[in-house]
Amino acid sequence: MVRPVRTVTVAMQEGGEKVSLTGEIQPRYQADLGFRVSGKILERPVDVGTEVKKGDLLARLDPQQYRQDFEVAKAEVTKADAEVTRSQAQEYRQRELLKNGHTTQVAYDQALKTFKSAQAEADAARARQIQASENLGYTELKADNDGVISAIGADPGQVVSAGQMVVRLAQPGEREGVFNIAEGAFKNRPTDPTVAVHLISNPEIKTVGTVRYISPQADPETRTYTVRVSLPEAPPQMRLGANVLGAVTLEEGQTVTIPGSALFQKGGKPAVWLVEKDSTVQLKAITVERYQGDSVVVGDGLAQGDVVVTAGVQKLLPGQKVALMDASAAQ
Repeated sequence: MVRPVRTVTVAMQEGGEKVSLTGEIQPRYQADLGFRVSGKILERPVDVGTEVKKGDLLARLDPQQYRQDFEVAKAEVTKADAEVTRSQAQEYRQRELLKNGHTTQVAYDQALKTFKSAQAEADAARARQIQASENLGYTELKADNDGVISAIGADPGQVVSAGQMVVRLAQPGEREGVFNIAEGAFKNRPTDPTVAVHLISNPEIKTVGTVRYISPQADPETRTYTVRVSLPEAPPQMRLGANVLGAVTLEEGQTVTIPGSALFQKGGKPAVWLVEKDSTVQLKAITVERYQGDSVVVGDGLAQGDVVVTAGVQKLLPGQKVALMDASAAQ
């Protein structure tokens, strides 16, 4: 049975290929802020999008426990100071008695030891009081920089542990475009490329930037690399979290792009159906350099003039006769 198929004819494209990827505007500097002590959140006067100044209150824990700890520490300091006063007087009396021969050296040594122990305990009590005072101060989470709240990690009434993220504070002064890029995109990566970035919602809002950072390791789940593009002249309309499109021109080299519908699986690996000169089809294994929208950029496996089936690939068999419905050029 002769099956009609749609095809494209491979035409190698010489360099200068533009690659576009969707990304997001993020701040260059942001930090997850949390309490240094654990407790129950009483209030959180900020929300996502709130602009804050350095020193502004971001959240507050229930301070009752830490206030009690501070009062106990104060009482311990008072008690320790009283013991220092008593033992100091005792040491003085034993010292005077020892001069006049009215006491023993052992008795004086014991009084001196008691006095020094009392001094050490008083120092330790004051240190505990300082720590209790600091812990009481830690029940208030304040902004350490001007910025914008970009994420919330806990709500009032929730019990949080020390170090748990409560809010994320972004410094919007310097923004970046963040993109996740497949490994194949690095094959012909240009050196220090200029990246053109524009808003997806409004292509008229645009700027240019340079690649500042490429993650050294692929994400274990998505198998993509994070690329951060510095945008020093980003317009105000490129707000944090906005979706953007970044475009860069790859270095010269021969590439070919085919429709995604042409892909077939052979032994779990990508392949395409090629139409031979006798109008029969045969499977040809290929390598995929990357996926680009509804198209596939092919690394190896296709040559100039190859005719590739683009529709009905799941119904073909090796050696089957086909009739070409139409043919367009794949570049």
